[in-house]
Amino acid sequence: MTEQSATSAAPATPTAVTLASLVAIPGLHLSVLAGGGQLGRPVRWVHTSELDDPVPFLEGGELLLTTGLKLGRGKEKLRRYVHRLADAGVAGLGIGVGLSYQEVPVALVEAAAERELPLLEVPQPTPFIAISKAVTAALAAEQYQAVTTSFEAQEELTRAALGKDGTAALVRRLAARLGGWAALYDASGTVLVAAPDWAARRARALRPEVERLRSRPAPSSAALQNEQKDQDYVVLQSLGADRRARGFLAVGTEDRLTPTERYVLNAAVALLTLTLERSRDLRRSAERMRTALLRLVLAGEIGTAREVAEPLLGGLPEGPVRVLLAEGEPLDFLGDVAEQSATRSGEPVLLAPEGDRLVLLVMDGGSVHTDCVTAAQDLDSLFVGISAPTTPEAAGAAYAQAERALAVAVRSGRRSVDHDEVGTGSLLPLLADEAVLAFADALLRPLREHDLTARGDLEASLQAWLSRHGQWDAAAADLGVHRHTLRYRMRRVEELLGRSLDDTDVRMELWLALRARGEG
Repeated sequence: MTEQSATSAAPATPTAVTLASLVAIPGLHLSVLAGGGQLGRPVRWVHTSELDDPVPFLEGGELLLTTGLKLGRGKEKLRRYVHRLADAGVAGLGIGVGLSYQEVPVALVEAAAERELPLLEVPQPTPFIAISKAVTAALAAEQYQAVTTSFEAQEELTRAALGKDGTAALVRRLAARLGGWAALYDASGTVLVAAPDWAARRARALRPEVERLRSRPAPSSAALQNEQKDQDYVVLQSLGADRRARGFLAVGTEDRLTPTERYVLNAAVALLTLTLERSRDLRRSAERMRTALLRLVLAGEIGTAREVAEPLLGGLPEGPVRVLLAEGEPLDFLGDVAEQSATRSGEPVLLAPEGDRLVLLVMDGGSVHTDCVTAAQDLDSLFVGISAPTTPEAAGAAYAQAERALAVAVRSGRRSVDHDEVGTGSLLPLLADEAVLAFADALLRPLREHDLTARGDLEASLQAWLSRHGQWDAAAADLGVHRHTLRYRMRRVEELLGRSLDDTDVRMELWLALRARGEG
């Protein structure tokens, strides 16, 4: 045996049709016997059943109508019936009188009151089909209104996005449509625009949630429901079409979003994503132009570069400048940091990709310089080499300095290295590189093998002799041997290595190999 719903509305679509709106229809003459405090429940559809257990045919949200044909008057049976319906999540129970019951049994009223389940009395002149038609008409009107409102909102948001203020206007219209606030963030999580103006502070407070959403592939969303009644409901949405978030949208409302409001939000997300993706294409073209401009600067064609940069970038950095060379991940993030810093400070900056690296020409000690170095410290897989201060005309030499500093940063595992540190620091920490250690082991292996099987500590003797710059008496005294013994050992070193200790380069390599192995 199967049962049919009396309405054609899709069960999964929440509506604004409530029990209260049905009771308010004069022609239905419905009376509320219990559960009056729950009349705000939405009615998803109307279902008629004379089964003593209709639960298998219910999904929740129904207004169940029955004449009680198979229920009888047993108090416990009626109580179990009501409890089963309440557990199934029905919106309410309507009892038709005049057939099985002349009046609704008290046991039903008591059980409904116990579970706060709305119980309606349906008088005999009111056919169940009249209630079904009323709900069907209300659902249709609600759906039509939702579709109409959604299309109007989409058209309004589209006009805003195409207008002079672009995304800012779209965010303002979205906030007005939802009756709350909205904020747009850039890829780094910085608030670009918030509406109304007071929402900027609320949006900035959500920065940790934006950071968490950044770790998930775009597009992704998160809903934040505050337990405090005076707090808003927030929906966060990442914006991007290729798994990389290019921005974030946050909206806050007093109550949860309705299906119509979600449609409006989705329309705004689609428009913003399209805008950002279009901006990405324009950005790629700009990157190619900046790369060509960088080649002019590095080639010393600074006059031509200035002429080209003026209409494109508003000019090149002047005065003392530095070249920053970055490698690793995420380069795009560092580029965003540089561009946003330049926008805030008004500093000119030349930023261009170069293969798997990013090159920046920045003002020495300026905001862009400082912000990029700070950002690099927080990124585990990004390394930055920084040149010494110089003039734009000498950018080619500064690039070479930044490249050497970057090599040191990568080898040492440091996030950023200034060229000045390379010049004033020690070369010895670089000897920990795996390639250097492998070279040292191979170079000194004949001496170690000799010392394990024969008399005479050749490796220690070599170390002492090199540390004394080839002074036989001083080195022999350090070892506690005769100088002729030391001379013999050095001849054996030359024989085993096949190299002459008279060669300065050989002595240097041997000394570095000993230091690399911690023996020098």
